[in-house]
Amino acid sequence: MINENDVIDTLDELETFLRLIEAGGLGLNNVSGVALATNNANGRPFVAVLDDNQQLLLGRWVTPYVFENGKDMVRYGTKKPH
Repeated sequence: MINENDVIDTLDELETFLRLIEAGGLGLNNVSGVALATNNANGRPFVAVLDDNQQLLLGRWVTPYVFENGKDMVRYGTKKPH
C-alpha cells in the first residue's frame, strides 16, 4: 500500500516517519522491520514497513537522494531525542 502522492524528499521527513513507526504511531500490527527497497516494475525507491513474515504493511516513496543518504538511518535507527 503506497500512496502515489506521498513522497519523502528530505532526511528530516524520513526521520519523522521512522520515529512514527518506532513509536507505534501509525497503528500497524506485527511490524518487524523497515527497509529501503526499489519497485521491481519501475525501479522507483521506497521505504518499506515489513511484518513478521517480511510482507509489506506500508510503503512510502522516497527520492533518490533520500534512498542513497538515508540508508544508515534505516539500518541503525534514528537518534533518540534528549
